[in-house]
Amino acid sequence: MSPWTITVLLVVLGGLWSLAAHLQDASRARQGDHHRLPPGPRGLPILGNLLMLGDFPHHTFRQLAKKYGPIMYIRLGLVRTMVVSSPQVAKLFLNTHDLVFASRPYNMVMHIIAYGNKGIAFSPYGPYWRNVRKLCTIQLLSAAKVDSLKHMRKEEVGLFVRLLKDHSGVVVDVSAKVGSLIEDMTYWLLIGSKVDRFNLKPVVQEAFILIGAFNLADYIPCLGSFDLQGLTRRMKAIGKVFDEFLEKIIDEHIQDAKNRQNNHKDDFIDVMLLLMKESQNATDEQGYMIDRTNIKAIILDILVAAMDTSIVTVEWALSELLRHPKVLEKLQEELRDKVGMDRVVEEEDLVKLNYLDMVVKEVMRLHPVAPLLAPRESMEDITINGYHIPKKSRVIINAWAIQRDPIVWSDNAEEFLPERFIDNNNIDIRRRDYQFIPFGSGRRGCPGIHLGLVVVKLVLAQMVHCFDWELPNGMSPDDLDMTEKFGLTVARASHLLAIPTYRL
Repeated sequence: MSPWTITVLLVVLGGLWSLAAHLQDASRARQGDHHRLPPGPRGLPILGNLLMLGDFPHHTFRQLAKKYGPIMYIRLGLVRTMVVSSPQVAKLFLNTHDLVFASRPYNMVMHIIAYGNKGIAFSPYGPYWRNVRKLCTIQLLSAAKVDSLKHMRKEEVGLFVRLLKDHSGVVVDVSAKVGSLIEDMTYWLLIGSKVDRFNLKPVVQEAFILIGAFNLADYIPCLGSFDLQGLTRRMKAIGKVFDEFLEKIIDEHIQDAKNRQNNHKDDFIDVMLLLMKESQNATDEQGYMIDRTNIKAIILDILVAAMDTSIVTVEWALSELLRHPKVLEKLQEELRDKVGMDRVVEEEDLVKLNYLDMVVKEVMRLHPVAPLLAPRESMEDITINGYHIPKKSRVIINAWAIQRDPIVWSDNAEEFLPERFIDNNNIDIRRRDYQFIPFGSGRRGCPGIHLGLVVVKLVLAQMVHCFDWELPNGMSPDDLDMTEKFGLTVARASHLLAIPTYRL
């Protein structure tokens, strides 16, 4: 059978499946409230509502929600999908019925790159995920572990400040400089060293692009084997580079451990290697095992999650401060009063910087790095708000729309106004207030909140305290391009360029 014949056959079969799903949905609607799906726009055969998404799906979903309501049914290819756009409904999915929606849908790129989804972020719910998350939380992301590495962050931030000081008065690529700083911090955290010798930056950037890319095979699985977009080939190529890099890192850690005179554990890989050694001859009743593949998948998963999120947040933060000089001036005033002009900001200072905290919260409200929280998947049929949510439905929480909802945040919800958190200082960023969920919530909420906030606040405080900033070529703050680029995270479409002037 020729490839063309196979393609036509699969498309026909997909169309029949799509038609059957449509008829089934219509049948449910006729059966009454018990099987009534949420309202939503009509879709096309096979493609469903895919063509409606546009360049910025979070914007599209908000517009559609104004017509169809805070819980909306759409079909992405052959995948039934529920889109949630209000804090009240988000709480039902992320809290009240959290266990039902604790799993993740299949993601081809993470399946290929992360060794069959053996990381954390996209693993299906079950004993393996629970144990790996617990391991990472205790050994890598706990407050005690994060605080124990403050000397490393101080050293890296010091190098960063000196680098910017050397470029005082000239235009710098802020996005690139901040990116390099946070990359180095992340490598130190996970691997115990920098990785300049591996020239990994282009590969990491390619991974970000692929993970955030729209992959038709995730929504019409029968097309996966044809690789119509060329994504599978690219995934396998960078997966091979990552694997070679991680194998070398693990081998180096094993050799270092043999050379040491004691059992001192330097970093996260050392901890996992010790667990791997202990579990080789042990039987785990919960099916929880650590081998080299697990170690590589977990490291890669955290590398991608930790790095890009902090970079994007700092990038948006300075962009907003440059567009709002009075806010920047007020933040510098707080830093001058609480820190002084004779030294840089230390991590111990962060708890005293209330206005900095408000600025960071407002940045994450307007520019959540993942505007559509990582999708969830229902593990059983369930009824929510009178609507039937079938098993294996994909659930998308539009955090971007929720955090810009004028009903919740008043008519100035689109404005950058850190002072709004003076009246909302009881809003909990740690996943218990559903009008503000930049880190997600529930079982699948981000476990790295403490680390992320420390890194973002420290880097931003240092940049604002040590330097005055202005836009290049006499550009007006109102003219700064704030266009988004949709992907795994939503970053600026263009790098931020600005002129630092050392001020201490």
